[in-house]
Amino acid sequence: MSQVTDVKIEAGWKAALQSEFQQAYYSAIKTFLLKERQAGHTVYPPGSQLFNAFDTTPFDQVKVVILGQDPYHGPCQAMGLCFSVPRGVPAPPTHENNI
Repeated sequence: MSQVTDVKIEAGWKAALQSEFQQAYYSAIKTFLLKERQAGHTVYPPGSQLFNAFDTTPFDQVKVVILGQDPYHGPCQAMGLCFSVPRGVPAPPTHENNI
Protein backbone atom coordinates (compact mmCIF):
# COMPACT_ATOMS: atom_id res chain seq x y z
CA MET A 1 0.00 0.00 0.00
CA SER A 2 1.04 3.59 -0.56
CA GLN A 3 2.44 5.49 2.35
CA VAL A 4 0.93 8.90 3.03
CA THR A 5 4.46 10.32 3.22
CA ASP A 6 5.04 9.90 -0.53
CA VAL A 7 2.13 12.16 -1.48
CA LYS A 8 3.04 15.84 -1.97
CA ILE A 9 0.19 17.80 -0.41
CA GLU A 10 -0.26 20.44 2.27
CA ALA A 11 -0.04 19.07 5.84
CA GLY A 12 -3.71 19.68 6.72
CA TRP A 13 -4.93 17.78 3.65
CA LYS A 14 -2.39 15.03 4.29
CA ALA A 15 -3.81 14.51 7.79
CA ALA A 16 -7.43 14.69 6.58
CA LEU A 17 -6.87 12.22 3.73
CA GLN A 18 -4.42 9.87 5.44
CA SER A 19 -6.92 7.04 5.79
CA GLU A 20 -7.85 7.32 2.08
CA PHE A 21 -4.21 6.94 1.03
CA GLN A 22 -4.15 3.63 2.89
CA GLN A 23 -7.22 2.19 1.15
CA ALA A 24 -6.97 -0.59 -1.45
CA TYR A 25 -8.60 1.54 -4.16
CA TYR A 26 -5.90 4.22 -3.79
CA SER A 27 -3.15 1.64 -4.06
CA ALA A 28 -4.82 0.16 -7.16
CA ILE A 29 -5.09 3.57 -8.85
CA LYS A 30 -1.47 4.38 -8.04
CA THR A 31 -0.30 1.02 -9.39
CA PHE A 32 -2.34 1.49 -12.58
CA LEU A 33 -0.92 4.97 -13.21
CA LEU A 34 2.65 3.80 -12.61
CA LYS A 35 2.19 0.90 -15.05
CA GLU A 36 0.73 3.24 -17.67
CA ARG A 37 3.72 5.57 -17.36
CA GLN A 38 6.18 2.65 -17.45
CA ALA A 39 4.47 1.39 -20.62
CA GLY A 40 5.19 4.73 -22.25
CA HIS A 41 1.63 6.06 -22.12
CA THR A 42 1.07 9.72 -21.41
CA VAL A 43 -0.67 10.41 -18.11
CA TYR A 44 -1.81 13.90 -17.15
CA PRO A 45 -1.09 15.77 -14.99
CA PRO A 46 2.56 14.99 -14.22
CA GLY A 47 2.97 13.10 -10.97
CA SER A 48 4.37 16.15 -9.18
CA GLN A 49 1.13 18.02 -9.92
CA LEU A 50 -1.35 15.22 -9.30
CA PHE A 51 -2.50 16.70 -5.99
CA ASN A 52 -1.74 20.32 -6.91
CA ALA A 53 -5.09 21.60 -5.66
CA PHE A 54 -4.51 20.02 -2.25
CA ASP A 55 -0.93 21.27 -2.10
CA THR A 56 -1.68 24.89 -2.98
CA THR A 57 -4.77 25.42 -0.81
CA PRO A 58 -4.45 24.80 2.94
CA PHE A 59 -7.15 22.50 4.31
CA ASP A 60 -8.15 24.92 7.08
CA GLN A 61 -8.90 27.65 4.50
CA VAL A 62 -11.29 25.56 2.38
CA LYS A 63 -15.01 26.24 2.68
CA VAL A 64 -16.32 24.30 -0.35
CA VAL A 65 -14.85 21.58 -2.57
CA ILE A 66 -16.17 21.27 -6.11
CA LEU A 67 -15.13 18.10 -7.91
CA GLY A 68 -14.95 18.04 -11.65
CA GLN A 69 -13.35 16.24 -14.51
CA ASP A 70 -11.70 18.57 -16.95
CA PRO A 71 -10.82 17.19 -20.40
CA TYR A 72 -7.41 18.27 -21.66
CA HIS A 73 -6.52 17.88 -25.30
CA GLY A 74 -2.85 18.75 -25.47
CA PRO A 75 0.46 18.35 -23.71
CA CYS A 76 1.32 20.56 -20.74
CA GLN A 77 -2.30 21.67 -20.21
CA ALA A 78 -3.21 19.58 -17.14
CA MET A 79 -1.72 20.91 -13.92
CA GLY A 80 -3.84 19.35 -11.18
CA LEU A 81 -6.20 22.32 -10.91
CA CYS A 82 -9.62 21.91 -12.45
CA PHE A 83 -10.43 24.30 -15.30
CA SER A 84 -6.92 25.73 -15.30
CA VAL A 85 -3.80 25.58 -17.44
CA PRO A 86 -0.30 26.91 -16.70
CA ARG A 87 0.46 30.47 -17.82
CA GLY A 88 1.46 30.64 -21.46
CA VAL A 89 -0.24 27.34 -22.37
CA PRO A 90 -3.24 27.56 -24.72
CA ALA A 91 -6.48 26.48 -23.05
CA PRO A 92 -8.33 23.45 -24.44
CA PRO A 93 -11.54 24.14 -26.37
CA THR A 94 -13.67 23.05 -23.40
CA HIS A 95 -12.40 26.04 -21.40
CA GLU A 96 -13.77 28.41 -23.97
CA ASN A 97 -17.34 27.09 -24.03
CA ASN A 98 -19.80 29.64 -22.73
CA ILE A 99 -22.76 28.36 -20.79
